[in-house]
Amino acid sequence: MGNSKGIKRQLREWRMEAHERELKRELEKLDQSFEAWRQGEISSGELSVRVHQYDRGPLKDLYSRYNYGEDKMNVAYAIVVGILDEEEVSEELLEALSGAIQVFQSMKENGELKLLE
Repeated sequence: MGNSKGIKRQLREWRMEAHERELKRELEKLDQSFEAWRQGEISSGELSVRVHQYDRGPLKDLYSRYNYGEDKMNVAYAIVVGILDEEEVSEELLEALSGAIQVFQSMKENGELKLLE
């Protein structure tokens, strides 16, 4: 297996990519609320509630996970739930993550892992 600096660098890069993808997905959901508001389908008050829920929910969760979580666990989680495709990452990194991936895969199979909507 390659050097640990190389693995750490890859972990940081893939953590940032996973964070970006999850954040984009959540912002696209929020954008649908803004579109409904622009179309007059929901009130300004309802839009405000949804923005507040976004701020207190997904945004807070993603911030905590990707800023305070362990890179190795974040990247393994992202692979298991489909945020990242294991075909994208190097064999070297997959090997380094194999134990963490197995943990999340078991959780997924047992229905203990929150999957993407």
